Amino acid sequence: MSDLSINFAGIKAPNPFWLASAPPTNSGYQIMKAFDQGWGGAVWKTLGVPVINVSSRYGGLDYRGTRMMGFNNIELITDRPLKDNLKEIEEVKKHFPDHAVIASLMVETREEWHQIVRDVENAGADGLELNFGCPHGMCERGMGSAVGQEPEVIKMIVGWVKEVAKTPVIVKLTPNITDITVAGLASVQGGGDAISLINTIQSIIGVDIDNFVSYPNVGGESTNGGYCGPAVKPIALNMLKNCAQHPYINLPISGIGGIENWKDAVEYILLGAGSVQVCTAVMHYGFGIIREMIAGLEQYMDQKGFKTIDDMVGKALPKIKTWENLNLNHKVVAEINNSKCIECQLCYTACEDGAHQAIGINKEETRVPYIIEENCVGCNLCSLVCPVEGCITMKRKDNGKEVITWKEKTMAGDVPTTFDDERAGGAGHHVPKPADALKK
Repeated sequence: MSDLSINFAGIKAPNPFWLASAPPTNSGYQIMKAFDQGWGGAVWKTLGVPVINVSSRYGGLDYRGTRMMGFNNIELITDRPLKDNLKEIEEVKKHFPDHAVIASLMVETREEWHQIVRDVENAGADGLELNFGCPHGMCERGMGSAVGQEPEVIKMIVGWVKEVAKTPVIVKLTPNITDITVAGLASVQGGGDAISLINTIQSIIGVDIDNFVSYPNVGGESTNGGYCGPAVKPIALNMLKNCAQHPYINLPISGIGGIENWKDAVEYILLGAGSVQVCTAVMHYGFGIIREMIAGLEQYMDQKGFKTIDDMVGKALPKIKTWENLNLNHKVVAEINNSKCIECQLCYTACEDGAHQAIGINKEETRVPYIIEENCVGCNLCSLVCPVEGCITMKRKDNGKEVITWKEKTMAGDVPTTFDDERAGGAGHHVPKPADALKK
């Protein structure tokens, strides 16, 4: 039987599923409710000098019937007095001593950092998360992402915190930066015990085209906010991979960004996350999603033979390489299962207009498309647009033995070097004559 418990940089929890610092962790009531339903940890909504928030605060991006595919938030850190939060942290830990309570913090001066660290640790917090990622409101005051974009400032503030901290220090990184590993490395240099990523992405979710104001609408005006939800997951996974593969970061990573089910969590863990944090999915579906997440993760681990979470962490990293190290001799072509085809011809349209004209239709006999194999480059666009699972698959055609990479070809002097070089990958590939477009 798999063991879901974790020890993340010295912070223990019954499972890797944590609530991210956000509206779902605004109060002890919410966190105790979440723990009671099975969540392993929670990062308290960021504590600091209380703010005054605006109304409204959220915006959603819907996509083809899916609500909140992306989510925008202009809410700031806590607007509740620190003493109330500290009292509730203490109460939560009394009821759930084995669950992880991490205090997210954001203040300005060295003295303020020292004081708030002592306060939350005295209240019973198991760890600290330094919020260097908030992309709106707080950054205008010199905090949040304004810190996360300055490596020297990251290093300095982490150092301040480590001067007094008795619990593990997690540094939360902003994605609003050219290279997130620069901030990750600064976290190491400052003495951080772990990093978490990503925080929200600076964004405008949309525009009311009748009233000429972006969302969310605050009295006829608006501002940029932080973007999160399922739509940010690919960006977050790439930044996670970048930090996990960096030779000098080498810190535990808590993964954040668009996680809403067990499979999402597994992907983050396989790319190097030792814990995962969830926000938007809880705001959408409630704390109860944890039951499916735990059950799914347990079943997956049992099927794959993983005994602990640590057995999984980073398992997929060795297979992620730079483009120049991929095998140029690997060859796949599309194959259509005629018995599953519903004759929608989406594959034909996509390939004809958006790819390599490698799908044909015999209009006199059938509406089922067919692959023109000699034209197929194996891009797999057709399989992605096909609405029928398993109807279009990619079949391997090379022998699997010959490996050559762009890097190897470059070192051997066997790559295109002129504009009309016959060694170009598309040289000799079938392309219809321009005038043929007018005949269809």
